[in-house]
Amino acid sequence: MTSPHSQESRRRVTTRELVAMKERGERIAILTCYDHLFARLLDASGVDVVLVGDSLGQVILGYDSTLPVTLEAMIHHASAVRRGVTHALVVVDLPFLSYQVSDEEALRSAGRIMKETGAEAVKLEGGDEAAVSRVQALVRAGIPVMGHLGLTPQSVHSFGGYGVRGREPEEATRLRRQAAALEEAGCFAIVLELMPTGLARDVSQSLRIPTIGIGAGPDCDGQVLVLPDMLGLNEGFEPRFLRRFGALGPAVHEAVDAYVEAVRERTYPDASESYDG
Repeated sequence: MTSPHSQESRRRVTTRELVAMKERGERIAILTCYDHLFARLLDASGVDVVLVGDSLGQVILGYDSTLPVTLEAMIHHASAVRRGVTHALVVVDLPFLSYQVSDEEALRSAGRIMKETGAEAVKLEGGDEAAVSRVQALVRAGIPVMGHLGLTPQSVHSFGGYGVRGREPEEATRLRRQAAALEEAGCFAIVLELMPTGLARDVSQSLRIPTIGIGAGPDCDGQVLVLPDMLGLNEGFEPRFLRRFGALGPAVHEAVDAYVEAVRERTYPDASESYDG
């Protein structure tokens, strides 16, 4: 079943529409994307939001975290994605140290993304006073912002690893407070990553804006997955929350094996795949 938007003459999804979807009780489907080809496929399938995530550092560029990803890399990939999308809302991650230093730097980074890629919104991590200040500055400048709480991958070293956040009462209380502060600052949605189901449910029910879960249970207003993970391309990565909706990894192996064999046995190309003089 596709998104209800796919039946509506391909009109573009907006930040306001996402809030309205929450009000109507409609779930929001989000996937990450990093290139034009997959962007076209996702958009045609009725995905509501295409997130150009800094997860590209791991699944595309081969780093072991999101920290090495640069603003230039995000702009490069987001521009390709945006050229393939006519329906979904395009949101782009602000990468590590492109916004943490000051409100002014956050404005410059987000402004470059909006101007150079054509995206409709940015996403930033965290909910402390500094993050709230960044959101307020961006929103005042007319830049829509998606928040991100729970496990925030850019802070992986301070957390000591990729673990569930909010299991302890003190941290759960802090996350609830931060979610409310991000909404008050002007976020149009908040990603909740690796969070206990009950806490994610409480946060979702307490906010007027939608929550987007990844490893946060079924009660968020929407869900997001990393595209290569859900397609089975990122072999060996098997967190509990991940459901593989495809098995493209084995299919790629099979296709490449067949190609290599055909080339080596000189069965490709054959006469029908060649041109007469």
